Amino acid sequence: MPIPTTSYVRYADGVEEIQPNEDQLTDETVASMARVNRFMFEKHRHAIRDAHAKSHGVLRGELHIYPNLPEHLAQGMFREPRVYPVILRFSSAPGAIDPDTQSAVKGLAVKIIGVEGRKFLPDQADEVTQDFLMVNDTIIPTGDIKSYHDMQLRQEKVFLHAPEVVTTIMTEAGTLINQALDAVGIKKEIPLVVPPHPNNNIIGETFTTLGAIRFGDYVSKISVAPLSGNVQALAGEQVKITEPAGWRDLVVDFFRSQEAEYELRAQLCTDLKTMPVEDASVDWPQDQSPYQGLGKIVIPAQDAYSPARRVFADDVLSFNPFHCLPEHLPLGSINRARIKAYETSSAYRHRMNAQPRREPRDISELPD
Repeated sequence: MPIPTTSYVRYADGVEEIQPNEDQLTDETVASMARVNRFMFEKHRHAIRDAHAKSHGVLRGELHIYPNLPEHLAQGMFREPRVYPVILRFSSAPGAIDPDTQSAVKGLAVKIIGVEGRKFLPDQADEVTQDFLMVNDTIIPTGDIKSYHDMQLRQEKVFLHAPEVVTTIMTEAGTLINQALDAVGIKKEIPLVVPPHPNNNIIGETFTTLGAIRFGDYVSKISVAPLSGNVQALAGEQVKITEPAGWRDLVVDFFRSQEAEYELRAQLCTDLKTMPVEDASVDWPQDQSPYQGLGKIVIPAQDAYSPARRVFADDVLSFNPFHCLPEHLPLGSINRARIKAYETSSAYRHRMNAQPRREPRDISELPD
């Protein structure tokens, strides 16, 4: 049964609440991420993203906005039924180039080309792209800036003091790494840095934005879910990855001969208590507000990881949740911290790799 429009929470100034010491916690978090980023540069002599560093496939497709969307869905860039070119990047969440045999949260970044209107970030206001960044989960365990700050500083200790134990700890479910850290003089109890994540087939996964975003006059999460039968059949399929680049191989092999369709969806907030904006660790109940379709993403068969495409996506392109229309602004303290985090990381990566930083204005800029 459709939810009455009057039940949806309206976006207003009171939807977000600044958290205690938020600016200080954000600055300390970003500084920690930058130190790890510099460490990774010295390791590889190449700058990488401080999150979702390893890509597994880069795809060209089209987003078809559904016609006749109801008022509560016809918001922001979804007001009119249009077809937009899109670039999609599959990735793993860590800010390190780890073997795919390790368990990790997966990501999907979607860059939509041809979106008119001034964008939120002043230096990108005249660009024609809109980004949505998602992971294959509906929550982030560290769902506010304080808990994320504490996790990031613990993670930094591992990277900078005991990088050789990272591979081991990421594959041992539910364990602590105190013994490994004792060996390098760190006595504080530190939980698993990256929780184990099911090795579901990445092509059949459902991806959701990290916390809430503004959705025009409303508040929502955005999701991408399998739509065509061939990718729906892969949902929940357990995959045993035995090669360091196993996820890349899987994506490349699939899209070499098959096309795919996914649905872009919105879950609108109906109650700020049960569907909070400031705590992204809370799963919004779908029985209270189900996801509703906004459009479909159509991806043709293609070479998903040619050398030129990989370099373009990993070194030239930036994906930033705040590269958006103001009508789709990310919300909550975990997202507000990302404004500075993404800018700092992107500027460092492009400077150290001597690569231009640009937003595509046409899909033809994505190499074959």
